[in-house]
Amino acid sequence: MATKVFMEALSPTMEEGRLVKWLKNEGDAVKSGEALAEVETDKAIMELVARGDGILRKRLINEGDTAPVGTLAGVIATADENIDSLVAGAGTAPAGGAPAPAQVVATQQETAGASSVPRRPEESQGEASTPPQQKVADVPPAPPARAAAPSAPAPTPAPAAQGEVRSSPLARRLASERGLDLHSVQGSGPNGRIIKRDIEAAAAAGAAAPRAAASAAPSAPVIPREGDFHDEPLSQIRKTIAKRLGESIGPIPTFYLTAEFDLTRVMEMRKAMAELGDQFKVSVNDVLLKATAVALSQHPEVNAHWLGDKIRYHNRVHLGMAVATDEGLIVPVIWDADRKRMSDISREAKELAKRARERKLKPDEFTGSTFSVSNLGMFGIDQFTAIINPPEAGILAIGTSEEKLVVVDGEPVVRNRVRVTMSCDHRIIDGAVGAKFLQTLRRLIENPLMLVF
Repeated sequence: MATKVFMEALSPTMEEGRLVKWLKNEGDAVKSGEALAEVETDKAIMELVARGDGILRKRLINEGDTAPVGTLAGVIATADENIDSLVAGAGTAPAGGAPAPAQVVATQQETAGASSVPRRPEESQGEASTPPQQKVADVPPAPPARAAAPSAPAPTPAPAAQGEVRSSPLARRLASERGLDLHSVQGSGPNGRIIKRDIEAAAAAGAAAPRAAASAAPSAPVIPREGDFHDEPLSQIRKTIAKRLGESIGPIPTFYLTAEFDLTRVMEMRKAMAELGDQFKVSVNDVLLKATAVALSQHPEVNAHWLGDKIRYHNRVHLGMAVATDEGLIVPVIWDADRKRMSDISREAKELAKRARERKLKPDEFTGSTFSVSNLGMFGIDQFTAIINPPEAGILAIGTSEEKLVVVDGEPVVRNRVRVTMSCDHRIIDGAVGAKFLQTLRRLIENPLMLVF
């Protein structure tokens, strides 16, 4: 019995996916659970796995192409099954339409048994079911199977003019990391587009220059300079950023609160902790994340979500941490951040940021935040306002820390200071509520030993 392979909702917010690379060829034997392809979602590059045993008889989405969730991507069947009727319906969603991304996370293929849907740790009910198995019946038997013949090679596209290189976002990032000139790489994707495997092949052939040292900040995109302009298709993550932020700044009645905190004692504490050993070293950002989480635990009216007909006040603090990547902004989540030590937050924040830039985050690592923090201090930004990530009630924007001349007890002194701006959803947070939250945050940051106990 044939198994349909659908473009799955591999993240809770995914509405379409781009097939980066097929890992199995037509005619290859596959087993349930084996990876069939790599798919670029709105957050990461993930594997599309087989939900049945058999032979991959047909691939219906080309590498580099984008398809909505629920689109038929391939067919797994025995060697002698007739799949003509299934292939004829390619491009259509399963019966009942494509499941909503909020309901389906990682299973949409029609198989002999329903598999459970991964859920966020905070969810306790509401599972989406796998679509019922669709049997291929009353179909005339196919002629005896023959050895799978290799597909006819696609015609070689005409060379692109200098500056008009067609390439995927992932390919551009890999080329930048390996020091490759895209003009020297032959693309094997649709219409000659350069994809991941082309970069890997060029690097293996020795075409790459010595790889530059990895940088914590995202590299600048490779944009051709020839011609009057250059159009670049949106990546999945950039589409999601545009949609999510468009849902925020217009409909949400937002107001902003700015405060300046003294970091002198934070700097003293960091120095003392570093003297105890490398395992105790923390950054200013780590201290601010911990302080924000503790303040949220004391102000549940800020640690809340707007759900349209109700407000959900969270008893656990799951802190979103904005991370800039080559493709755009991703917000990994530090679960139960208020209950973790600063050293644990420091280690987890570094690992999440690394995995975010490598596009290797799992769905439960970038969903479920109750409040978010964005820090541009490392770029020398004094102060900025951040856009709220719905349905959260607010977001904290952190600027750079710097030495300033201030008056303390009537005397001019130099102190290390930082400015923060809190964006508040006025439907949930009133001005006084936000101000009290920042008062608590000030007390914790200016007396950081309170964060140790």
